[in-house]
Amino acid sequence: MSISEDFERQTVPFQHELLAHCYQMLGSVHDAEDLLQETLLRAWRAYDRFDDRRASMRTWLYRIATNACLTALESRGRRPLPSGLGGPSDDPKAPMVQRQEVAWVEPIPDALLGTRNADPAAVILARGQLRLALIAAMQLLPARQRAILIMREVLEWPAAEVAAALDTTPAAVNSGLQRARARLGELGIGEDQVDEPATAGQRALVDRYVTAFVDADLTTLAGLLTEDVVLEMPPVLNWYMGRENYVQFMAHAFEMRGTDWRMLPVAANGQPAAAAYVRAGAGYEMHSLQVFSVTGSGLARNVVYVDPAVFAAFGVPSRLAAERAEVRDR
Repeated sequence: MSISEDFERQTVPFQHELLAHCYQMLGSVHDAEDLLQETLLRAWRAYDRFDDRRASMRTWLYRIATNACLTALESRGRRPLPSGLGGPSDDPKAPMVQRQEVAWVEPIPDALLGTRNADPAAVILARGQLRLALIAAMQLLPARQRAILIMREVLEWPAAEVAAALDTTPAAVNSGLQRARARLGELGIGEDQVDEPATAGQRALVDRYVTAFVDADLTTLAGLLTEDVVLEMPPVLNWYMGRENYVQFMAHAFEMRGTDWRMLPVAANGQPAAAAYVRAGAGYEMHSLQVFSVTGSGLARNVVYVDPAVFAAFGVPSRLAAERAEVRDR
């Protein structure tokens, strides 16, 4: 077996989870894919120095990936959601203010993270550790605190192992972890919220929401929302809080874009999601990708992406033929 073949055999099993790790660090599926390739390139160049008596292949690759991400983050700002940049809007009919220059937190397709329950990336996804709200909150942490939090609480590494990966001390790791936990607590992201896998009941509620959306049934839609539901739409700065504002915005959207819509189910960040299409000529054109957060009280957040680059990551069609849409309705 050649060195190249041996390297591929050793590293392929870890690529899904390394992608998830880079995504947690960077908040962007596109940047995560780039940093995964950077990690593999660095590992290939250093492969002749790899010693499995000092560290496992998995640990070695995570060290490389973490430090590659930290280097990349030195020249990049944090990736927010609109709710991280200011207060909610109080006028659902106000003009949309777009900030295309902002690098927003991106959703990640579940399909990129493995299909077997035993895949570590799939396990992380199922535990709710890639939820969009959590990824956005983590972007508010300093990069090294973010790395410490991921390695200690997601990867469950001992403090000494994290310290070795980051060239620091266990005491510094423990201190960084405490500060990271405190900051997430201030943002309303507690430990009890991390393990929140999507359930059949949550998906059923989203299915009812999709039906109400396609039917432009605002009364039913309102009944599926929590009282303090949040609606945000990067790259639009405007965002809304509360059932009344959400429904008023939807009423305005139907007035502006019409009531003939179709939706396809997708999955992002371990959460239910849908690709929304609006009538355009003889068919339907892609309008947005919507990622839902659902609680026992109803739909609590909808992050609506209207960026074609986001659509491309999910591999959804840019248009639906009217005939196809009618077949799906039946």
